Amino acid sequence: MIHMISGGATDGDSGRARKAHGRRLENFEISRGADLPQDPVISFGPEDLRGIVTPHNDALVVTSTIANYDVARIFIDNGSSVNVLFKSTLDQMKMGGFEFEPVSTPLYVFAEHVILPLGQIVLPLSLGTDSRRVTKMIAFTVVDTSSAYNGILGRPALKDFRAVASSYHQKLKFTVGKGVGVMCGYQKVARRCYERIVEEEETRGHEHSHGSLSLVLQL
Repeated sequence: MIHMISGGATDGDSGRARKAHGRRLENFEISRGADLPQDPVISFGPEDLRGIVTPHNDALVVTSTIANYDVARIFIDNGSSVNVLFKSTLDQMKMGGFEFEPVSTPLYVFAEHVILPLGQIVLPLSLGTDSRRVTKMIAFTVVDTSSAYNGILGRPALKDFRAVASSYHQKLKFTVGKGVGVMCGYQKVARRCYERIVEEEETRGHEHSHGSLSLVLQL
């Protein structure tokens, strides 16, 4: 189960690069209003709850287009320092022939579990539909492990799309020129993913503890 992912090459693939990234804030000067990006206002209101079953604590899971493939079960995770694609997803996309850019920094997930990435790959990612559709080249960290999700969009992708996620409203909103695009989450899919994760973790817990109960927490 992936709870919160840190590490990877997003903020640098070496200790020196990561320290330099952290020091940038020390030299940061507060921008004046005139220097701020003139992005459209992104907001959420009661209308965004139309069609949503409440109350709920469902994860935000969407379908997006990656390299001309419609990929379902994409988990929106603003706690992740990297965007993730699983090798099984790439295999289904028949993109196994691509060479990965090497990544030396491992991924660290909840409970100190460490995953060594296969590498990094840059692919076009599209959000939205019709006139409110935008495409950007996004770097994905590729991992070879099982997951209920096909991919994870973390802070780097949300930043590139200037996107704001609300799991409560089951919406992902992002800037498209002077307008705002919207992607809706799928509550049923999110709950199926949750059920699969818990079942798999409980099975592993029984195997590792010879029958003792494994307590699993889901974001």
